[in-house]
Amino acid sequence: MRKIKKLVLALVLGGICTAMQAQEFNDYFENKTLRLDYVFGGNADQQFILLDELARYPTWAGRQHHLGENALRGNGQIRLYEEATNQLIYTTSFSTLFQEWLSTPEATAGTKSFENVFLVPFPKQKTRVEVVLFDEKGKEKTTLSHLVLPTDVLIHDKGTQNLTPHEYIHQATDQTKAINVVLMAEGFTANEMDQFMEAAKVSVAEIFKHKPFDKFAAHFNFIAVKSTSLDSGVSVPRKDEWKKTAVESNFDTFYSERYLTTNRLKKVHDLLAGIPYEHIIILANTNVYGGGGIYNSYTLTTTGHKDFKPVVVHEFGHSFAGLADEYFYEQDVLSDFISNQTEPWEQNITTLKDFDSKWKNQLKKGTPIPTPMDQAKKYPMGVYEGLPGNGIYKGELACRMRTNQHDKFCSVCQNAIESLIQFYID
Repeated sequence: MRKIKKLVLALVLGGICTAMQAQEFNDYFENKTLRLDYVFGGNADQQFILLDELARYPTWAGRQHHLGENALRGNGQIRLYEEATNQLIYTTSFSTLFQEWLSTPEATAGTKSFENVFLVPFPKQKTRVEVVLFDEKGKEKTTLSHLVLPTDVLIHDKGTQNLTPHEYIHQATDQTKAINVVLMAEGFTANEMDQFMEAAKVSVAEIFKHKPFDKFAAHFNFIAVKSTSLDSGVSVPRKDEWKKTAVESNFDTFYSERYLTTNRLKKVHDLLAGIPYEHIIILANTNVYGGGGIYNSYTLTTTGHKDFKPVVVHEFGHSFAGLADEYFYEQDVLSDFISNQTEPWEQNITTLKDFDSKWKNQLKKGTPIPTPMDQAKKYPMGVYEGLPGNGIYKGELACRMRTNQHDKFCSVCQNAIESLIQFYID
């Protein structure tokens, strides 16, 4: 799909007015970061968003163009409006662990809260911030609106001193358009930092082995952050193993043995304050298989398992590019947030409700839609159902987003990643 058409479609999906004139970063923002800390909570029937606190970082490490646009809709959005003019001056999209939890049986029986942290450029004038969460059909379900006054004395500074030790593994050639990614140590003690650094270097090398990341290497910064843990390893609740680690990650998320996450996002961002970052990879010191990736939140993966290399790339496909899993299991709670009644925002799957917005025009002429599995050799790119009867389709049978045994992203995923990178750097 041509990049121009894809961007327009993404803007429509994001609910953003394409008629809005391009915004100049310096007209509305300082070269600083406004950190927004929220509590998302509720249950399957009712959700709420509460503002926790505001903080300021000394520099801004995100994009300075496409300010009023979202490349992907995500499961939620942050929107900044200049209060005096009601002008949309910045927006970004995301997904959350909270929204995944809402699709679990536990959410029908009780109420829980989840931390969420978002980074936006620091506004020069009074600004209205809107937080929007979408339901599984892409409709606005839960919202919060609040004002931010840049001179508010209760906005406290973070990242001005005592930064977590860090070093660049890979640097972009043009720092003004760099995509900033940090790799954090989790479950590594002070004596194990050499082991973490090796895992961080392997992670970066593996990402760059995959198309299209390889040809955009000059546009990425990868920074290793030596966040020290008191205990070695990570928590495994089902074994009653609870460790004192940097970001308090644990397996058994939603009672899924391999799902490794953290709900301590304030700790994550406190450790990163003052370091230029926009995307986060957390590397866990354990040989137990598992991990997780949440769009524009974080990747968390284990480093000691034999499948560490493919898994860190797979999870980065989630957190950086917003790609969906291309494997489907019956009773898989992580797939329940995708409704086959509407077109999903993830670019590598379709329900055929709006297939024109996906990879339809990349298909070989005459490709059946849907495409029978037994015609995969004739039509390497097609429309293949992920699980019989689930109505969710993918472009190719083999992909890094489907299996650890396949050594690359499929063509559909590669095109989606490239379009997103172009959004960041052009």
